[in-house]
Amino acid sequence: MLFHLLRAMRPKQWAKNAFLWPALFFDGRFFELPSLLRVGAAFAIFCGISSAIYLINDLVDMEQDKQHPKKRTRPLASGALSPTVAMVAAVLLLAICLPAAFALDTGLGFTALAYVLLMLAYDYILKHVVIIDMMTVSAGFVLRVHAGAVVADVARFSPWLYVCATLLALFIAVNKRRHELVLLAENANNHRAILEEYTVEFLDDVTSLVTAAVLVSYSFYTFSTPIAAGTQRMMFTIPFVFYALLRYLYLVRTQQAGGAPEDIVLGDRPLIAAVLLWAATAGIVIYLA
Repeated sequence: MLFHLLRAMRPKQWAKNAFLWPALFFDGRFFELPSLLRVGAAFAIFCGISSAIYLINDLVDMEQDKQHPKKRTRPLASGALSPTVAMVAAVLLLAICLPAAFALDTGLGFTALAYVLLMLAYDYILKHVVIIDMMTVSAGFVLRVHAGAVVADVARFSPWLYVCATLLALFIAVNKRRHELVLLAENANNHRAILEEYTVEFLDDVTSLVTAAVLVSYSFYTFSTPIAAGTQRMMFTIPFVFYALLRYLYLVRTQQAGGAPEDIVLGDRPLIAAVLLWAATAGIVIYLA
């Protein structure tokens, strides 16, 4: 039971909570131990909260997941985990993590609470509203970035990071919808009713728009970031972002990936290399240049 409960908590998707770290990294204080520990604690809290949301999501979507070729193997959809156990675990996680967030930082607590309420609204209502469903997923990532900025009490935070996070998360969400639409074909609406409102052509158009917007907004960030004001050295990181976006699109369009973003990022060596080179270049500019 514990094994299947851990699977249902989706520890692999805790990688999404990495969005808590950029604010501290770009503030130039990544190696300050107190701040590092505070963001690390916030990261752990969000892992617990997101696992609770995943459990609730799987409870709500249990019947639809049985129609999906991959999701039907999930513990709840396959019957390996009791719905009662999943619900109790979700309640306990929220009962522990939300007070912990408030104890660590009041701002973090309200941000975590906003995230929980937004995700519950998504599970029960917003995922059935065309376009809003993808925007809600994107908003969840922005709240993660904000949580990291609040708990680290950053001093040189650029609002452009919010814009970049919003658009990047939307880029991922759109391509996930496209993957589901192509993978399930005529059975798509049996798994997720909102897919009936989308077409591959529409999602491809949105992807083109969002991809360009991501690159432009990140470029604006590199021009205006307070950490390297007047130097524009952060511009050296733009090619890695451009390559990573194109590589992700390549994997979605030619390799039929896109269902699990964390699998794409962690499972493709060229994409991992691009992310590491971007981080290394940004680190040199911020901390050594």
